Amino acid sequence: MSDKQPDCKDVASSPEVGLRTVTSEPLAHITQDRQEHLLREHLEEVGRLAATFAARDDMRVFAHQAGRWHDLGKYRQHFQDRIRKENGFEAHLERDADASAGSMSQDKDHSTAGALWALQKDPRLGFLAMAIIGHHGGLRDAEAFRERIRKKEKKQLLDEALARNPPEELLAMLPGVDFSGLERLSKHRFEFWTRMLFSALVDADFLDTEHFFDAATRERRRVDATLPALAEALRAFMDRKQSGAADTPVNRVRREVLSAVLSAAPSPPGVFSLTVPTGGGKTLTSMAFALEHARAQGLRRVIVAIPFTSIIEQSAGVYREAFGALGDAVIEHHSALDPRRETPLNRVASENWDAPVIVTTTVQLLESLFANRTSACRKLHNIAHSVIVLDEAQTLPPALLTATLDGLGTLVEDYGCSVVICTATQPALGRRTGFPEGFPAIRELVPAGIGAFERLRRVKVRWPESREPMPYAALAQHLARERDVLAVVHRRDDARKLCELVDAETGAPRTLHLSALMCPEHRSKVLADIKARKRRGEPVRLVATQLVEAGVDLDFAIVYRSLAGLDSLAQAAGRCNREGLLEGLGELRLYEAETSPPRGVPAMALSVTRTLREQYPDLDLFSPESFRLYFERLYANASRDGKGIQTMRAEMRFEAVSQAFKLVEDDWSAPVVVPFEGCEPWLDALRRLGPSRERLRALQRFTVTVPRKLRDAWVERELARFASDTVVYLGPEHRPAYDETFGLVPARVGILDPGLLIPG
Repeated sequence: MSDKQPDCKDVASSPEVGLRTVTSEPLAHITQDRQEHLLREHLEEVGRLAATFAARDDMRVFAHQAGRWHDLGKYRQHFQDRIRKENGFEAHLERDADASAGSMSQDKDHSTAGALWALQKDPRLGFLAMAIIGHHGGLRDAEAFRERIRKKEKKQLLDEALARNPPEELLAMLPGVDFSGLERLSKHRFEFWTRMLFSALVDADFLDTEHFFDAATRERRRVDATLPALAEALRAFMDRKQSGAADTPVNRVRREVLSAVLSAAPSPPGVFSLTVPTGGGKTLTSMAFALEHARAQGLRRVIVAIPFTSIIEQSAGVYREAFGALGDAVIEHHSALDPRRETPLNRVASENWDAPVIVTTTVQLLESLFANRTSACRKLHNIAHSVIVLDEAQTLPPALLTATLDGLGTLVEDYGCSVVICTATQPALGRRTGFPEGFPAIRELVPAGIGAFERLRRVKVRWPESREPMPYAALAQHLARERDVLAVVHRRDDARKLCELVDAETGAPRTLHLSALMCPEHRSKVLADIKARKRRGEPVRLVATQLVEAGVDLDFAIVYRSLAGLDSLAQAAGRCNREGLLEGLGELRLYEAETSPPRGVPAMALSVTRTLREQYPDLDLFSPESFRLYFERLYANASRDGKGIQTMRAEMRFEAVSQAFKLVEDDWSAPVVVPFEGCEPWLDALRRLGPSRERLRALQRFTVTVPRKLRDAWVERELARFASDTVVYLGPEHRPAYDETFGLVPARVGILDPGLLIPG
C-alpha cells in the first residue's frame, strides 16, 4: 500500500441540491463533512496499486491501465452533481441490478464509460473492459457484457465523460502493452488470468477508497510478523514440546515424520502430499513444512483450508499457541467465527487475505477461485505465491473435481503456488489414464520407510459377517453393554431412534446424542459433557451422525460404524483409541445399517467399499494403497464435471460459473435460530439495534439448517418470524420443539410452551 494519502481539503459550503458546482476539480468521493477525494488522484493511485497487486508480470500494465480507467464515467457532469448530493462510502456504488433497467441505474453507472474507452483504444481489451464494468457489481457473463456495451444510452455515458476533458495522461494507453503472452494461454487459463486481473483492480479500488474514508484502517491492516519469524517461533515451540514429551512409539513417529517433512521444504514449488495417520501430528507438521517451504522459495503466505469450521477453530487455536506473541498473524476467515474472539485485524485482513497465515474453509477458498462477486474476488490475487494446505482433502466433492483441480493446477503452474494435500486418507488426485484432470506430479513428503501407519496402528477392525442389516434394536443391546462406546449412523433420524433404544435398554436417559439438528452451542455443551463424564470415570455412550468423524477430538474404546465409504470408516476409526491409552487395541465394529446413506456421493461411496471388500477380503482400512484403489474407483464412477463448469469457463460465463460451483448445495436448505439458552439476548439486540457483524456471527452459534420449504411454511403460518431482513427465528414459545437431547424436532414446531399461558 502506498504511503501517499489522497489530498483532502475542506469545502467552505456544500452546493444546494440540484445546482452544479463547476469550479471544483472532479471528485471520486466526498465525505459527509465535505472532505474531497480528487478523481484524478484516485485513478492514478488505483492504477498504481493494481499494478503492484498484479499476480504475473504480463498482467502488470493491464492492471495499471484498468485502474486508471475504471472510474472514467465519474467525469460526467451529472455524476459529479450526484457525488456532491450523496456522500459516504457506499453512496454511489453500482449494484448488481444496474443492467440499465431504470434511470437510477443509468445515473449511477460510472463503469461502462471506462470499459467502452478501453475497447475504443484497442478491441483486444475486452477482458479489461469486463473487469472495469464489474468492479462494483461483479464479473458478468460475456453475453450480458456485450449486451450492455451495445446499448446506445451506454455509449452516451462515454461521450458525456469525454466532454469534461479528463487529463490526457489518464486517457492515454500506457507503454509496454503486449498481448502476445495472453494469446498463448488456453481458454481456461485466460479466464483465470482475467479473474486475477479483476481481483487486483477491485482490491486496489477498495483499499484506496477505504483509506480516504478511514485512514486509520491501514494501521489496523498492518501485520508485523514475517514468515521467517513465524517459522522460527514454530520450530522453537515444537522443540520444547518434543523435549518434554515421553519417548513413546507415537512421539517417535511424530519426530521422524517432522524431520522428513522439513528436509523436503527446500523443494521447488509444486504439488505435495502429506499422508499421516491420525495422531501423527499433522496439524503442526503441515504448518512447519509450509512456513519453511515459503521461506526457502520466497512465497508470501500460508493458507490452510479446512472442510469444517469445528476443525478451523481447533487448528487456529493450536497455531496461535505455537506462535506465542506472534499469534495475531493467524487470520481466521469463516462464517462461524465467535465474535468474542474476533479482533480488528481479523475483520479487515479477512476481507482480502493480506496476512501471513490464513485459516479458512475449503468452501471459502475454492468458491473464491470461481466467484464473480467483488467481495469474494478481491482476495484472489493474494492467493498467488502462497503455500496452500488442503487439510482433510478427501472431502473434495467428486462432481466439482475437474474444475477444482484445474483451478489449483493453474495456481501452481501460473501463479507460483504450492499445494499440500494433507490427510490420513489420501485421495487419488494424480494424472492417469481415464483421469486427465489429475495433477501431473505429486511429491509425497513422508517416506514409506517410516512405516507410520503400521507403527501407529491402534485399532482392530471387525467387518460385517454378512450383508444382512443389523436392526437398531439389536445394535442398542450391544451399545448398552459397553461403558465407553460411540455409534455412528447414516442419518439424523437414525441417531435419534438409536439413542432412544439405548436409553430403553439401560433404563436411564443418559445416552448422549450429536447431530446437525442441534445448534453449534448445544453440540459444544455435549462435547464438554463427554469429557467431564470421562474424567469422572462414568460410562459414556454417544450416538452421532458422521459430523463427529473429522476434527472432533473424541476418544472411545469401541466405535460402531454403519458401513460406508472407506474414508468415512477410517475417520470413524480416528475416534477409537485416539490417544493410544488402552492396553491393547481399540475396536472399530462395522455393521450393515437397516437404513441407506443419503443419495449421491455417500451411496456411491458405500457401493465402492462393498465392491473392494468382495475383491479384497483382507482389505486393510489403514493402508494408503487401499485408499488409492478406493478413490480411483469413486472418481471413475462420478461425473466430475456434470454441470459443465469447464465449458462455461471457456465461454467467459462468470456469473454462471459462480452459481454452478458450489461445494455445499444449500439451495434446498435455510438456517433458523432455535430457542436454545443464550440466544435471546442476541436476538433482542438484533431486533432493537439492527444487524451487525458481531450480532449475526453470534447468532450463528444458535442456528439449525432445515429444508427451505419447511422454514417458509413456518414463516407463512407465523410460527417463525424475521428478526431482521435475513434472520429467521423460532421464539421462546417454541421451546417444546427444541429437545434438550436431540435438538430441533420439526414436527413439534407449533406446539406452544404451556408455561407461557400461565399468568405471572
